Amino acid sequence: MERYLGKKIKNDLINAYGVTVIPANSVLNPEHLELIRKQKINVLDIIFAGEAGQAPSCKEMAYNVVNVSKNLFESVRISRKVPLADIRKEVVPVVQEISRNSDIFALFSAIQGKDDYTYQHNIGVGVLSTLIGRWLNMSEAELSVLSLAATLHDIGKLKIPTEILDKPGKLSPDEYEIVKKHTILGYEMLKETTGANSHITLTALQHHERNDGRGYPLGLKEEQIDSYSKIVAVADIFHAMSSRRPYHEPVPFHIIVDQMRRGSFGALDPNIVSVFLENIVKRTVGREVVLTDGRIGEIVYLNPHDIETPLVKVDDEYIDLSKLNTLKIKEISIE
Repeated sequence: MERYLGKKIKNDLINAYGVTVIPANSVLNPEHLELIRKQKINVLDIIFAGEAGQAPSCKEMAYNVVNVSKNLFESVRISRKVPLADIRKEVVPVVQEISRNSDIFALFSAIQGKDDYTYQHNIGVGVLSTLIGRWLNMSEAELSVLSLAATLHDIGKLKIPTEILDKPGKLSPDEYEIVKKHTILGYEMLKETTGANSHITLTALQHHERNDGRGYPLGLKEEQIDSYSKIVAVADIFHAMSSRRPYHEPVPFHIIVDQMRRGSFGALDPNIVSVFLENIVKRTVGREVVLTDGRIGEIVYLNPHDIETPLVKVDDEYIDLSKLNTLKIKEISIE
């Protein structure tokens, strides 16, 4: 924590009750750090003012582009038109730049939904989809379309009542049916938008379809689902599970990996899931992790037969997670 001494914060630091604890542009001193500890403010959520000539951080870029996209999306309520050219010009290049961050766990932290979830989710899914697209060796032209399609995947939610979208508890069956209509509404909006190709319109319509035919709105199966929609489906689930929502805290890393691998949220494309999870897990070597029993260790080796159960060093002890079914990786350090 002490390494943050002397750094200037860009925005107000607000506690869980919405009260400003430290005002924007403050230079952090020991008293500030103590306040941060007492108020349980996550230092990873703090955006620091950059020095002159310093490139913006991944987190700062994400914060800024969320605000830009929010303004653009909100304009749809008034104009009833999707500002596709503006989103392609002002949002997509930043989404692609964020996705190039070599530290993917810092990237995950930067795009994790916390407060303004709806708009953070759009950007988060855009970044994750672009990342997956690169791992699938898509061309730059294909990535540009994918980034745009992913960022617009939930555009139909602009026509869903906000009291339902922001409801802090579980939706009723009737409310859930209303929310599900965002796929068709988004498709219809984008079909009327000049410049929106079939990948973009179909992603809005199909990102909740599943290979086993149990998705919505049409119950499509495997080859009937657009390839871009399949990528966005994986990114959509990962971002939703790893984000703080009004009705749940971020899901532990090992549960996300396990449930995505087992298809607990419907049959996702197995190749996309495999590429996504393997690229994440192989980057955990050397990372500090928190185990489910609270101990802190470091991943030192991946099990070639099951990379999700690595060898972890805790103090002077080496723990093979493949031999301990009761012990898992709860969190991965992003510092």
